[in-house]
Amino acid sequence: MFAVILLKKKIKTFFLTICFFFLTLLLLTFPKESLSYSFIGLQLWFNKMIPTLLPFMILSGIMIRLNLTENFVRILNPLLCPILSIGSNGIYAVVIGFLCGFPMGAKVIADLLSHNKLSTKEAQFLLSFCNNIGPIYFISFVLPILGLQKKAPYIFGMYGLPLLYGAFLRRTVYKNTLKADTVAKPSRSALILSAVEVSQATSLLDALDDSIMSSLYGISKLGGYMVLFNLLNLIPQFTIYQKNIFGINIHALLNCLLEITSGISRMGKSSPLIILLILPFGGFSCIAQTYSMIKDTGLSLKNYIFHKLVLTGLTSFYYGLWCLFSPSSFLL
Repeated sequence: MFAVILLKKKIKTFFLTICFFFLTLLLLTFPKESLSYSFIGLQLWFNKMIPTLLPFMILSGIMIRLNLTENFVRILNPLLCPILSIGSNGIYAVVIGFLCGFPMGAKVIADLLSHNKLSTKEAQFLLSFCNNIGPIYFISFVLPILGLQKKAPYIFGMYGLPLLYGAFLRRTVYKNTLKADTVAKPSRSALILSAVEVSQATSLLDALDDSIMSSLYGISKLGGYMVLFNLLNLIPQFTIYQKNIFGINIHALLNCLLEITSGISRMGKSSPLIILLILPFGGFSCIAQTYSMIKDTGLSLKNYIFHKLVLTGLTSFYYGLWCLFSPSSFLL
């Protein structure tokens, strides 16, 4: 048994060594392309990710540290609690995850879990459906590039399906695994206790300082992932010589799977349906970035990937039905 484990470890080490030697060789063989891909990753990080994500990371961190999350979503509780059967902190994770975009959903869930505002099971449930592409990014960047005029059907496909999927999971897989008091209305004593907790919470300046440091650390890691996965586009360039199959640019498709933003820019209007199907999954860069947000929380990345694949399948089914029953309006 020990010999088998040792052999597997040696094979893994050898395989990883070969992979990283190959990547280093690619960097040296294609220096111009390497510089270009690195620059694209840094540019996307600096121009897109920092201005759109960093403010929300800081503000959300402050609210979590000052125990303000439940009050923040109180107006939405009557709407979302019956659908998802979760408490106010869970509703907060859903709202931020859907409105602020990937990977804010994973970060907020990880922050709430680390501050004991969610149980591990609640966090795993929320992670399965509320870490998605942001609506501002989707409406202002994705749809115009794809040349799609209608918005409502695609918005439902991008956000309505995950919400319905979350409601389905809550009533099936997570029906008996979440605490019964998760959705209980707070009693008067609980409200008094909550007020005491707020009064004893860290000061605003301390919360601001901690949130800024945590957010800067998180956003810098995301930048590193964007640069790395853009550099991995050297691999298809080196190995694939036939760039188009059935009218699909294979390099651009692999670019989407590696780092979705730069891939969408390269794909353009050529294959909108393929991009719409990749978006729920998010690409390998999104998977790696999600892992960076949850790696110290005990949450399962495999479980997250499984649900992303299920959502991709549901999205395929949704667009398949649209094409079947209204082919004239499909992808207009």
